[in-house]
Amino acid sequence: MIPITDTIPAYRKSYVLYSILAINVLVFVYSLSLGNDELLRFLYTYGFVPARYTSPDFAYGLNRFDFFPILSSVFIHGGWTHIFINLWILFVFGDNVEDRLGHTRFLGYFLVWGVGANLVQFAFSFNLDRPIIGASGAVAGVMGAYLCFFPWSRVLAVVPILFFPFLFYVPAYVFLVVWFFMQFLSGTLSLVESAQTGIAWWAHIGGFALGYLMARRYDRKYGKKRRGYYFEL
Repeated sequence: MIPITDTIPAYRKSYVLYSILAINVLVFVYSLSLGNDELLRFLYTYGFVPARYTSPDFAYGLNRFDFFPILSSVFIHGGWTHIFINLWILFVFGDNVEDRLGHTRFLGYFLVWGVGANLVQFAFSFNLDRPIIGASGAVAGVMGAYLCFFPWSRVLAVVPILFFPFLFYVPAYVFLVVWFFMQFLSGTLSLVESAQTGIAWWAHIGGFALGYLMARRYDRKYGKKRRGYYFEL
């Protein structure tokens, strides 16, 4: 299922969301301008490479005490499909989460979700010598927060059947729980089969769980849920 839109309006301008989208696009355009060797150097310098911190023999001459890539990797993408899916899902769900949290807190939470997701992935692939890149862990955090704040919202989703798109509305909690289950299943299979699929499943899982838990804590402290809508106390 691919989300198209949701039924919850945002009442504040999503300045932080649009800024995050713009930064990701600018970094992606910059990466497209690089030659192969420059791109490889860029990815290994600013992407999150677990072996950088665990393998003393790692051969790329990287500073083992530079932790900035754990954050900077969130804004780097490896291809058109990669960036489109991440930014589209962020666009669909992010405006409501920013509306609920406020601009400053949304930015802080987004960065925490991205870093936290990378650290969860690190726990399952600490010897990986390839860069982990992409906003999917942070985006998963946004989805987890959306599940907490707006479970009874509806999501317009599309499922391509053969060559025909099938559009339908589904409760947000169904869409998001199914998405999380698929990530968990894929992550578990990757451990059992010891397969490297090129997808950081556990970053998705960790980001989603962190997003849900942080949103739940925020709601208990600042808000009150009424049939899927939240009102300030």
